[in-house]
Amino acid sequence: MQKQGKDYIVFPLDFASVKEAKEYVKLLDGNVGMFKIGLELFIDQGPSVVQMVKKESRAKIFLDLKLHDISATVLRAMGRVAALGVDLVTVHCSSSKNMLERAVQGGQGKTGVLGVTLLTDNDADIVKASGFKGEFVKDPQLLVMHRAKMAYDAGCKGVVCSGQEVQQIKKRFGDSFLAVTPGIRPAWTFLENDDQKRVTTPGQAIALGSDLIVIGRPIRDADDPGKAAQAVIKEIEAALNPL
Repeated sequence: MQKQGKDYIVFPLDFASVKEAKEYVKLLDGNVGMFKIGLELFIDQGPSVVQMVKKESRAKIFLDLKLHDISATVLRAMGRVAALGVDLVTVHCSSSKNMLERAVQGGQGKTGVLGVTLLTDNDADIVKASGFKGEFVKDPQLLVMHRAKMAYDAGCKGVVCSGQEVQQIKKRFGDSFLAVTPGIRPAWTFLENDDQKRVTTPGQAIALGSDLIVIGRPIRDADDPGKAAQAVIKEIEAALNPL
């Protein structure tokens, strides 16, 4: 089945209460392809929030836990994640290839592992402050590509990266290696105190080859979230079918 515009959209359920999260799941069902459950909601609600999304929506589920621990612990944790029946889960690439391999093993072929390369609120200054020197500070994309290769070699399903790195990742690792892009900001939005540094529009990300785009506040904070999601879908479809 051909992928539709909505199938590219991941909406993050970044809410403090399950009641509010449920309202948006019901509101956006049919307008997004996947719901992302992050740390705040998962810590508050645990596995029950996964069951809520399954009950209220036909969308896929992305559990954004950003696992980062010793390999044996990640292996066991991924076994529990796979038992929940979620489609994707995130693991930090800033550890070892062995940890990434154990994450894939723990997923048991049921849950795809996405390696987090470099958080989208990180820039060259933060890379430098983290202790990296030389080439990675001069060009943080080199660090992204280094970590993407770790994820690829470990058998991960794909990586989380900014739109600025998608083309290079696709060229090097192939179309089947997923590129999931956060930091999406439609041209028609302006957000005060935006914490994202490496951003792209939905159309730009799709044109560059992103497989999934994570877009939250521009939809969540709109007067009509459903209408905002439809506007994003139109932009995606325009990028997929350029004149």
